[in-house]
Amino acid sequence: MRTFSIPQIDDDCAPAIQRAIDLKTKPVGALGALEELALRIGTIQQTDTPELILPHHIVFAADHGIAAEGVSAYPQAVTNQMVQNFLQGGAAINVFCRQHGIGMTIVDAGVIGEFADAPGLVKSKIAPGTRNMLSGPAMTVEECVRAIDAGARIVDDIAARGTNIIGFGEMGIGNTSSAALLLHALTGTPLSDCVGRGTGLDDDGVARKLRVLTKAAALHAEARTPVEILAAVGGFEIAMMCGAMLAAAEHGMVLLVDGFIAGAAFLAAYRIEKAVYDYAVFCHQSDEAGHRHLLESLNAEPILKLGMRLGEGTGCALAFPLIRSSVNFLNEMASFESAGVSTSAS
Repeated sequence: MRTFSIPQIDDDCAPAIQRAIDLKTKPVGALGALEELALRIGTIQQTDTPELILPHHIVFAADHGIAAEGVSAYPQAVTNQMVQNFLQGGAAINVFCRQHGIGMTIVDAGVIGEFADAPGLVKSKIAPGTRNMLSGPAMTVEECVRAIDAGARIVDDIAARGTNIIGFGEMGIGNTSSAALLLHALTGTPLSDCVGRGTGLDDDGVARKLRVLTKAAALHAEARTPVEILAAVGGFEIAMMCGAMLAAAEHGMVLLVDGFIAGAAFLAAYRIEKAVYDYAVFCHQSDEAGHRHLLESLNAEPILKLGMRLGEGTGCALAFPLIRSSVNFLNEMASFESAGVSTSAS
């Protein structure tokens, strides 16, 4: 597997950035979370005049063998159909990326079926879906490493164009099952707290899903390293996203983390290289049951909590204008001195 050399962020510039924030024409702290965002992005970029260049979003798609066990309310064919929808510009993530001027790439990481060449499509299929993890590992360690490295190369190419802020999303029927198992295996969170409704299961469906995943967790309990765990219970899109996140941090990008599945990919990336954490902005708390526990395990506070559980990286695209606002106020808002505004009642 590629060795990721993620630069440690030097916090020495943070006091100067915080001072620039505090001297804007407002009471100290009056912009709340926007001030925290400005400080985080400025510290990542090591400047009090940060900029967001060529924002980009990647959606990784793949199928999951565990879908055969009835863990989703939708049939497996929806993965392929939704990729076609992405390529035609008709999904929610297309709408939001267009609205906010965010470039978009769709990656076939392991979807059943083939796609014609299309603008914005990257064909990086490891295999046509993972294996059913009730009969063995979802993928081999070698396949998992190939997926991680492929995701990193995709981000390398995007970074070469000048992009310095990147978001990640996913599509894959059955992938909340993988995310739940990854959260359980990587943090020890009880599996019952990790399993949710996914695409809209009723109570009986959630109970069935928990029974299936309990068997899978027991079968793969001996997996220990992050890569072994990813291979045992993950998905090609999750492993590829993990590598992409590590590469984004390696390139010094601002890394936008969406909901439950993207969060599970980030959790695996964090267990591989902890330095990735300092480049991350957590965009949205999903309504999926396990995501709150995942965020708590990372001590992460998301920008938005909108009750969504769509995936695709929609939380990243919706948070982006707030992220841009945090950068814009730092760059464009007058200081007390420049505006000639008094800083006290005297």
